[in-house]
Amino acid sequence: QVQLVESGGGSVQAGESLRLSCEVSGYTSRSNCIGWFRQAPGKQREGVATIYTGAGSSYYADSVKGRFTISQDNAKSTVYLLMNSLKPEDTAMYYCAAIATWTWSSVCSRLEDRSFAYWGQGTQVTVSS
Repeated sequence: QVQLVESGGGSVQAGESLRLSCEVSGYTSRSNCIGWFRQAPGKQREGVATIYTGAGSSYYADSVKGRFTISQDNAKSTVYLLMNSLKPEDTAMYYCAAIATWTWSSVCSRLEDRSFAYWGQGTQVTVSS
């Protein structure tokens, strides 16, 4: 059973930083794409960043490019999302997700939630102005 557990959310002021963590367990070695998604109240869930774990390639939504960084620590089976220069519009529930099996980097790069089979419970990020 694949489990993803997020942590690190909280309430911050605009311009501050947060680092989210996603601890992955029971993850099949054939799976090679993990991502962060977010959903604000009344809005659709959107892809924030993904990492193609074999190559270490990362992909970002335009709204977070240059501010957010996704990374992995294989020894800890953890994926991180470092969020700098946070804005009020970044306020949302953030979810970690994993694709169920091996996939192409082109799929990982699309940041489409329909491609991801396993999801964490989410961690809230609130940014005040």
